[in-house]
Amino acid sequence: MRRLPLVIAAALACAAPPPLAEGWRIIGPGGGGSLFHPTVSPHDSRTALVACDMTGAYLTHDGGATWRIFNLGEPVQFFVFDPLDANVIYAGAGEGGLFRSGDAGATWKRFLPRVVQKITMGDDHASGYLHTTGQPSGEVAAMAIDPADSRALYLALGATLWASFDAGGTWRNAADLPGSAHQIWIDPRSLRGDRTLYAAGPDALYIRRQGRWRTSRLPGPVTSISGAPPVFYATIAGKIYVSPDGGVAWRDSSLPGFGGQATAIAASPAHPEIAYVSYSGLRAPVHATWGVAKTTDSGRHWEPVYNNVHDAWLSDRFGAGWAGNPIGLGVAPHDAATVYATDSGRVLRSTDGGKTWNSAYSNATPDGNWTSNGIDVTTCYGVHFDPFDARHMFIGYTDIGLWASDTSGASWYSATRRGVPRQWENTTYWMEFDPAVRGRMWAVMSGTHDLPRPKMWQRASPDSYTGGVVRSDDGGRSWRVQNTGMPETAATHILRDPSGALYVAGFGRGVYKSTDAGDHWSLRNAGIAGSQPFAWRIVRDSKGALYLILARRSDDGGFGNAGDGALYRSTDGAEHWSRVPLPAGLNGPNGLAIDPRDPARLYLAAWGRSTREGAADGGIYLSADRGAHWRRVLDRDQHIYDVTIDPTDARVLYATGFESAAWRSADRGLTWNRIPSFDFKWAHRVAVDPLDRAQVYITTFGGSVWHGAAWPRPSSRPR
Repeated sequence: MRRLPLVIAAALACAAPPPLAEGWRIIGPGGGGSLFHPTVSPHDSRTALVACDMTGAYLTHDGGATWRIFNLGEPVQFFVFDPLDANVIYAGAGEGGLFRSGDAGATWKRFLPRVVQKITMGDDHASGYLHTTGQPSGEVAAMAIDPADSRALYLALGATLWASFDAGGTWRNAADLPGSAHQIWIDPRSLRGDRTLYAAGPDALYIRRQGRWRTSRLPGPVTSISGAPPVFYATIAGKIYVSPDGGVAWRDSSLPGFGGQATAIAASPAHPEIAYVSYSGLRAPVHATWGVAKTTDSGRHWEPVYNNVHDAWLSDRFGAGWAGNPIGLGVAPHDAATVYATDSGRVLRSTDGGKTWNSAYSNATPDGNWTSNGIDVTTCYGVHFDPFDARHMFIGYTDIGLWASDTSGASWYSATRRGVPRQWENTTYWMEFDPAVRGRMWAVMSGTHDLPRPKMWQRASPDSYTGGVVRSDDGGRSWRVQNTGMPETAATHILRDPSGALYVAGFGRGVYKSTDAGDHWSLRNAGIAGSQPFAWRIVRDSKGALYLILARRSDDGGFGNAGDGALYRSTDGAEHWSRVPLPAGLNGPNGLAIDPRDPARLYLAAWGRSTREGAADGGIYLSADRGAHWRRVLDRDQHIYDVTIDPTDARVLYATGFESAAWRSADRGLTWNRIPSFDFKWAHRVAVDPLDRAQVYITTFGGSVWHGAAWPRPSSRPR
């Protein structure tokens, strides 16, 4: 490990990512996943919001220098700022409802539906289904607030337009539209008692003027639409169309060059003659280009403005084209020169009308590496610590691969630059260290990410998965492939036993074993039923018995069939496997922890089955007799990903899952309490901080790694 001068170490402490509520902070390089819906405050262009598809939403009050993540339970589909009150913001969280903040985004409450009887989370991603009464009810697709009266609210739910004139106290059906609406505008020039409204449908504008509705057809199905009455811009089938007259007529608006596919588009509300559009595949004049173009004359001319991008780590590591052209654009309502762009890994911001763009997702550190500024959209599986120096740590990510830190997480660098096959770089599922040889470690990597989620294995046969084992002898600075005897596979776990034998779970292939430090491998599937076993995790007890988790290969809620997951045990080093019975109804085992002092005591993490009433038979199960009998000890969370035992105190356990909670038990798993203030929808697993046992790391499905207090001080009151 590199030793850092004290002055750099001190500077790194100052460069740490911003803290969250109750002392939590997110660590990692920042960015790394798709971001959407950049929305800028009309009161202060330094305040903005963005969302991601991994349930997190992000807020900045300092122009993207720092961000704070918040969780509304489902991915946010839109944000709306109150035009008169800078403290009021609304967020539409899809089927999770419409939320409101009255304190500039510090806290949020569900605004609609008003009455929620219960929330069930039945599907694989624990998506919330609200059981409600009253109207309006359903997914809010769009919202608008009267620019002169914050009490006047308009909502689109499917093809119905709802209106409230008492700040949401009462609602009425204002119109049944010809099609579903996904955006609403209010013409501020119209009479306050008789507003002109525009609602964007799939291929039309629905316009209310002087009490009557009419439909203005667009040239085709809309990809993106923006504007301010009477000027509207739309992208349709890769082309740009502009209406200068409130949707009466539409004209083509061509980019400078040949071809090109226009996607996201955003106009300045105060200066609608100024707009920005994202494009790809434009030949200008010979080579295909991508980026952002700008118009200052209502689309008569466009000029590319994406040539001066000051990126953080992503372009250097994976190339400028990795993130692609922006998928979201947001212009400050009263400052057309300030615009945010979001893509498949970054947030970028321009304050000079697109002449220059600066990264707003990661900060350079004094040691030449990177740290998050609060924007984190990365899935990760484990936090791993060098047994010779716990400050040297690794995070195994999806999409951006393995990252390392020499500074206890204060700064990060990519650990897959040397020796890792390019097609394996996407995901690192797990690591193991040789406790006797400094710098020696193994990692399992794959081009197939997000396993064991069904969306992945439903797409392609496991025979097509790439990946395998790599080994480093220099602390992760370089790697070499060790796959002799093992065909390429999505290797999801690796385990080293005290004798030095290595075991690998190959998803769709089974268990592989090496007795020569990874140089050669052999398949060890004797006793495992079925073909293409979804080998997911391997666990060893203190007596040497191995346990294998096979992931469930069905997603229909059924059980007692060939799609069930399974638990196996081997007492002879994986030479033979025997099936361990699971609790009745449980067919989604996902993680296993074994008491180091009592190998008969097993803790099983279970993923619930989807039923009409919600998820069933998930949670945490305890066995005191090696799996002969089970009893459930946690049923309040039906999607438990894994269980972790504190390595210094086997009475203390942790668990996480996909229902916005992390759990702790102080009595060997008999009772469980939520860890206060951890607030991310999809969590993976807990790792206890080896430098401070009062702190834990929590890996997540889409929010990088959270680091914070394992339990509050005695003066604090748990939720």
